[in-house]
Amino acid sequence: MSGFYQKYILPGLVFQGVVIGGGYATGRELVEFFLPHGPIGGLFSMGVAALIWSLVMAASFELCRVSQSYDYKSFFKQLLGRFWFLYEILLILLMLVILSVLGAAAGEISHNLFFNSPLWGTLGLLISIGILAFYGSHIIEKFMGAWSILLYLCFFTLVVLCFFVFGGVIQANYETAIVRSGWILDGIRYAGYNLATVPAVFFCLTHITRRREAIASGFIAGMIGMLPAVFLFVAMMGLYPEIGHALIPSTELLSHIGLPWFSILFQAVLLGTLVQTGVGLIHSVNERIASTFHSRGSEMPNFTRPVIAAVFLLGALFLASVFGLGKLIANGYGFLTFGFIAVFVVPVLFVGIRQVIAPEQKLGARR
Repeated sequence: MSGFYQKYILPGLVFQGVVIGGGYATGRELVEFFLPHGPIGGLFSMGVAALIWSLVMAASFELCRVSQSYDYKSFFKQLLGRFWFLYEILLILLMLVILSVLGAAAGEISHNLFFNSPLWGTLGLLISIGILAFYGSHIIEKFMGAWSILLYLCFFTLVVLCFFVFGGVIQANYETAIVRSGWILDGIRYAGYNLATVPAVFFCLTHITRRREAIASGFIAGMIGMLPAVFLFVAMMGLYPEIGHALIPSTELLSHIGLPWFSILFQAVLLGTLVQTGVGLIHSVNERIASTFHSRGSEMPNFTRPVIAAVFLLGALFLASVFGLGKLIANGYGFLTFGFIAVFVVPVLFVGIRQVIAPEQKLGARR
């Protein structure tokens, strides 16, 4: 059972953990990308995004297995050759935007829970990411897997509670829903920049040894990554369309449910998802640096891992204070989406698949 979990489930849980904190955990990304297309159109758009995730991850996981490239530098050298650095440039820019969002969200949620200064929530996020980064892959695997399962339980419970509180409204909204145009494009856009986080999953793919395991794991990961978003989106239909104006839609839902204990639990779990996303992104950079040290015959000092985490998070918060979080999100995500489609999605679906087939035939590896 442990082998099955590590091969087929863990990569999806890690991917979902990296994606959710910087995106749909609060509900804001669901409002921006999917809510404008209505209750049904939004689900169609989420299906497009999940399908693209699955296809790209299936190809990426197999290329990663064949080439034994478990950090993004090695992977993109296989995929893009001497132009591998284009991905790193885009990744660093995306990390600064996402970490800005994480820092702001951690401060807001901490303030809601403990009535303290938002600064304490941001500092708590930094310390938590630093501790996990210090202990490395083994602890991060366990944390991200366990927390993702807890998140699933909370999101599923939220949907059940929302059906009890305003199930009639949800049903009426779906019965009268009109599918608005543009849902395919927004599904592609949403999938595009979130796929930038796929290399953050590579560190846990060492358990995969066969082609069918890599491909199946990739398809499953796409579904695992999107399912909590579907839960939350359906729950949001109980307050549709007014919920589109809420700063943190998930918190708005909790306030209408009227269960203080569940509200506290849910927001505490959300804080954990912010840590998941942050540590997943930071760990991908640490693994890339560790690989460079290893190629030079030395080992990366452990103390540098939390230092790198602190530098990235503090840099992100500085940029947010200078340019404004809203401007960073509005302009950053749009530009980066098409950049990642160009340097990752298109190459891995076309160039990467050809590279995978040739080594498999040559090596005669088991399928």
